[in-house]
Amino acid sequence: MSLFEHPGPAPGVYDDPELMLVRQHLLALDPDGKRFARILRDTIDQLLDGEHTGRFDWNELHKTEKTHAGTLVEINLLREFELASGTDLDYLIAGIEVDCKFSQKLYGWMIPPEALDEICLVVWADDHQSLWSAGLLRASRAKLTTSGTITKKGNRDGKFRLTKEHYSLVTWLWHKEPLEENLLLHIDKTTQEAILNAGAGSGRSPGQAKLNELFRRVQRRRVNRTVVRTLAQQKDYMKRVRYNGGSRNNLRDEGILICGDYPNHQVVASQLKLPVPQEGESVSIRVAEAKPHHDGQPRILLEGRYWVAAGPHDPVERAPLLPQTKKKASTPD
Repeated sequence: MSLFEHPGPAPGVYDDPELMLVRQHLLALDPDGKRFARILRDTIDQLLDGEHTGRFDWNELHKTEKTHAGTLVEINLLREFELASGTDLDYLIAGIEVDCKFSQKLYGWMIPPEALDEICLVVWADDHQSLWSAGLLRASRAKLTTSGTITKKGNRDGKFRLTKEHYSLVTWLWHKEPLEENLLLHIDKTTQEAILNAGAGSGRSPGQAKLNELFRRVQRRRVNRTVVRTLAQQKDYMKRVRYNGGSRNNLRDEGILICGDYPNHQVVASQLKLPVPQEGESVSIRVAEAKPHHDGQPRILLEGRYWVAAGPHDPVERAPLLPQTKKKASTPD
């Protein structure tokens, strides 16, 4: 299925007008699923709390934090879509009570007794797979208890779980859509370890050393502010990227440019055919002054000379300054 193309209702759902109303309402609020995807990415990052903990892997969360994920997803979706709170369940959507259930395991939602016969918004996200899903389920008491869709005894706290035979009861809004990549989690282990160990025992700022290593080793890829915050672990974390002591300045002698989300930086990235950094993102690249053997390569005019993305055999030379981002700034950001 293509990006954010939501599937049709599950068989028999047309006989459930309430579920269809809730489905219609949610799709009207978020036709392409982008808001849903962003909330799930932000919620996972909120739990990891990289700025204070340095964590970037869901598996590093404590059990209580993983349990709290469902509550955070519920609250963050409520705020994002300005949903009303239900009387007995989490939401009131189109005048219908809806319970919100999150699981990091697909189909692993636990259905409480009070949600039986009601509509559940079931949500799944897996940072290791970089995928997410959201759908609707009528937790029919008669159907579930007689068909074995949930265990008759349930678990110790009285909640029930769907069984494999009845996965088709879920009406997907979006199914197995891309979740924004957690870069630190998905880069190769050698690169990851080099970044995390950068500056160890050197007496330098470990956060700055880690960011320098990141932009040195992970080029031509968007790096969002969550990655920077996790590695820098300081309040003004973006300061570690800029000139005036940040990675832009520290890596100039190695020929590395770090384009940010400023419009004139985006132009540089676009002309060099790099991924164009969006809000809060940065993209690094080693450059070389254009020579005859670079003929045909994308180039950018900086400091009166043309520059191209450096190849492995191009010698290292000091990178030019990026265009200033403030009209009256004495030094670029």
